[in-house]
Amino acid sequence: MFTKSYRSLLAVILVLVTTFLVSCGGPSASKQPPTYTAQQIEQIQQYADRLGAKRQRISALAGNIQERDWVEVGSLIHGPLGTLRQEMSYLSQKLLPQEQKVARDLAKDLFDCLNTIDAAASEGNYSLAIRNYGLAIQDFDEFLKLVPEQE
Repeated sequence: MFTKSYRSLLAVILVLVTTFLVSCGGPSASKQPPTYTAQQIEQIQQYADRLGAKRQRISALAGNIQERDWVEVGSLIHGPLGTLRQEMSYLSQKLLPQEQKVARDLAKDLFDCLNTIDAAASEGNYSLAIRNYGLAIQDFDEFLKLVPEQE
């Protein structure tokens, strides 16, 4: 009698273990990577267009540095480029999660360069200003590459 109840108990335990293993080991649903909706792309493109205009303005900075027009360098950084940080930050938040950190890092690097250019302009340090201008342009262009294309 002992072996019969033992076998029944063992059978119940095996059924429970099997059920548990089957429920845990089922086919994993392959999750699609996140993508942009058409509305998100349109919204991002509006900000990207504004940033494109800022990209043209930052290009003018090179001429001012070349001419050593330090007053105009500072005016450009604090004037037309003054809202650049805010616009890049907003656009970064609209990107896919895996691209947001890259965008934030590029934006931070760009602003570090602009701050260095501003400080170099205050000191009249041409080599520091032009070196950081090149780095700023690289960061800006890499940031713009993160913007999704309209389909």
